[in-house]
Formats: sequence, structure tokens, C-alpha cells
Amino acid sequence: MLEAHGLGCWAISNHLVGQAVADAFIDARHKAILPPHVWGDGEPEGVRRRAAEEMQRTARAARLFGVTQVNGFTGSPIWHLFYSFPPNDWEVIAAGYREFADRWNPIIDVFDQEGVRFALEVHPTEIAYDLVTTEQTLAAIGHRPGFGINFDPSHFAHQFIDSAFYLETFADRIYHVHIKDTARNLTGRTSILGSHLNFGDTRRGWDFRTPGRGDIAFEPIIRALNRIDYQGPLSVEWEDSGMDRAYGAIEAAAFVRKLDFPPAGQSFDASFQQH
Repeated sequence: MLEAHGLGCWAISNHLVGQAVADAFIDARHKAILPPHVWGDGEPEGVRRRAAEEMQRTARAARLFGVTQVNGFTGSPIWHLFYSFPPNDWEVIAAGYREFADRWNPIIDVFDQEGVRFALEVHPTEIAYDLVTTEQTLAAIGHRPGFGINFDPSHFAHQFIDSAFYLETFADRIYHVHIKDTARNLTGRTSILGSHLNFGDTRRGWDFRTPGRGDIAFEPIIRALNRIDYQGPLSVEWEDSGMDRAYGAIEAAAFVRKLDFPPAGQSFDASFQQH
């Protein structure tokens, strides 16, 4: 059906199930996002086990569908400890990375068997949410090639992380790229932490925007992707609570087509060299 309409598929995702694999707390929020057969009776360790099995099935489904890329979340045993007060026991943090690896290595084993790669969307509430935690996460899982990164700059902007620097730091692990924008609203009365307010609330310190209508400078990101020889898709992930979805999809597609460009085949000065 896709081919009949001149379309293709380069990746599938299973973010919601992946979230339940390693989260420290399994609660009603997870019940709302999980398939009933994964939620089951809601007993936390049973949910985590069934979520892991579902992620393994996702790798098999991707192979059968003909794609080699799955994107998603991992969950985190230690996200709730990010602020370190009361003061963290740092062995508990280290144990959290080991638990993540223990839960995800068997999943990635199946991905490897199927010839499919998994990419974590680096994101608050995940085991990796910034540059340092990405380094720790990749180290915890042994830098195995089956586990990489779904890069999304909208999760870095309100953390004041340089997205181009991030891309170049993890050049060999950028397996998929989301184009999504965000706008900061830091007035002196608002917070980068979200304030327990839903998206779209004007009291928030930041909110997602359709690509090109927020604060993200996409030009340095495209140039960095060209420098690291990224060959994958630029995938619009659209979230803008103030815009009609169909309008936003059309505008975002046009924005990305205009934004992208191929890298130079040679240096500018090379054209002046005598042969």
C-alpha cells in the first residue's frame, strides 16, 4: 500500500512499551499507555517482563516488515533521583545503570539476531537524557552497535545543550533523527522543569512547536549531520498544542524539504586547483 502511493517506511517505533521495561515505578500512567496484554494484572515486575518480551517481538516485526530500525524509550530505574536531594547514594546510581543494562541486553540480543538496530530517543525520564548520561548509558551497555540514539533536539533546547556538539560527540550512534521544535518562555516567573503543568499551558517555561516556529537553530544541526555523514531520514515528530495538526504536518514537511541540503563533494578552494 505504501509503495502504491510512492511512500516508504524507514523505521518503526515502540516508545510506550519500551518505557515500561526499566522504569522504577509502574503505575496508572503506564496502564494508560500500554496494551492490555502487556499491562496484565499490573504487578510491576510482571509488566516489566512482558514489556521486554514485547520489545523483542518488535525486533522480529521490524524484520518481517522490512525495516532495520526501531526507535523507542527504555525507561529508567534512576530518573527520579536526578536532582540528588535528599543526597543520592552514588552506588544506587551505578546500580541503576547496571539494572538498565541487565534488562536491555537480552532485548538487544534479539535485535542483533534479527539484523535490526534499536535507537533510544534521548529524553527526560529515560536512562539517557543529556550528554553525560548518554555517555554513561552507552558505557553501561558495552557500546554494542545494536543500541544507538534517536536524536531529537527539542529535548535538549530547554536543557541548554548544544545539539550540534551532541551530534558530533556521538557521531557513530546517531541512528535516526527527529525534526521537532520547542520554544522557551523563561520570563523570570517560569521554570525549565515544567512546573507540573500540561503542554499548552502558558505558564510553562517551554513548550513544543511545529518545526521552524520555535527557538531551535536547525541550520547548525543539518551541517553537523552532514559532517558526521548521517544517511538516515529526517523524521518530523509533530507536537504543537496551538496549531491544527493537518496544517502543521503540511507546513512541517515543506520546512524540512527546504531545510535539508547535500554536503559539498569537495572543499570550496579545490575548484581553483590546477590539474
